[in-house]
Amino acid sequence: MTRNRAFKFLTVSALVLLVAACGGRKQDPYAQEQAAAGDYLNRDDVGNPTDRSTDGSSIWDIFKDDNSDVTVRVNKYIWNASLEVLDFLPVQSVDPFSGVIVTGFGTPPGGGRSYRATVYIRDPALDARSLHVAMQTRGGRPVAAGTVRAVEDAILTRARELRIADGRL
Repeated sequence: MTRNRAFKFLTVSALVLLVAACGGRKQDPYAQEQAAAGDYLNRDDVGNPTDRSTDGSSIWDIFKDDNSDVTVRVNKYIWNASLEVLDFLPVQSVDPFSGVIVTGFGTPPGGGRSYRATVYIRDPALDARSLHVAMQTRGGRPVAAGTVRAVEDAILTRARELRIADGRL
């Protein structure tokens, strides 16, 4: 009986060591993303960047504190400007962590056609390449490119106004 118990203990110990050895040094999967973001991560207009400068991972990482649910990687001025410019559309869902705002159908003031929009903020920079807007009419048809561009310009203009009003230039 003692021999069987010792064999089980050695087997479990060997498995634990094998699993712990699997967490060797790996390259940071976010290193390229951080390099692409450049100095924007250190600016004040970025929501709340995550410091992912870890030197590897292991099995013991599951016991560390996880603060990933408080990380916002979108530009707060573009986010707020999008909500202000498209305030005539009812908001269906928002995800500030991935930067997506989905609206329902609504009619702009002084307009006769009903639209819905999906806004995707994909970069923490206050830049035109950070914003992508997709719009549809009630019939499911896409909106003219000039109209979408005008909405994007209005959002970016309002975002710049919000940043200037914030006094962080």
